[in-house]
Amino acid sequence: MFDFFENEIKLFYQCYNNLVMIIEVKNEQETKELGRRIGDMLKGGEILELTGDVGVGKTSLVKGIALGMGIDQYVQSPSFTINRVYKGKNGISLSHYDFYRLEDAGIMASELSESIDDASSAVVIEWGGVVKGVLPVDRLTIHIKAVGENTRRFEISSGGAGSQRILDGIMA
Repeated sequence: MFDFFENEIKLFYQCYNNLVMIIEVKNEQETKELGRRIGDMLKGGEILELTGDVGVGKTSLVKGIALGMGIDQYVQSPSFTINRVYKGKNGISLSHYDFYRLEDAGIMASELSESIDDASSAVVIEWGGVVKGVLPVDRLTIHIKAVGENTRRFEISSGGAGSQRILDGIMA
C-alpha cells in the first residue's frame, strides 16, 4: 500500500495482462503527490497520455509530475498555447501538450513527433485523440475519472516495457 500520501488513499491494484493499475485519491493534493511520484521516475524519452473530462485533474497531475522532475516554474494548462515546455533537473525537460481545441493536429503533429523522439524530454499529452497516429504504442496512459466531489480514480496502463517501468515504480 502507498505510504507516501499523508492521508491513506484507497488503492486498487488490478492486473489485466499486468498492465492496468487503479488508484483512488481523495483530493487535489493527493493527485499532485501521485504526479510527483511519477515525475521522480522520468529520465527523458517517456510519453504519458492523459484522458478524462474537463476539470477532472489532468493539469493538477502534471503539476505534480513537474515537481517530481525538479521543475520550479509555475505549471499551467496549455489549452490556449497547445504546448508548454519546462526545464527540469539533469537537463530533462517536460513538454506538456493539450490538443483540446484542435480538430486536426496539422503541423502540431510534426512538432509532437519531434518531442516524442527527443530522449531528453518527457512528453505529457492531454486530449491526444487528434494525434493518435503519432503516439507510440509504448506510452503510459492515465485515464482520470471523477468518482466523487473531490475523489478521483486513476486507471493507469502501460503499452510496453518503458512505460511498464513507470507503472511498476508507482507501487515500489
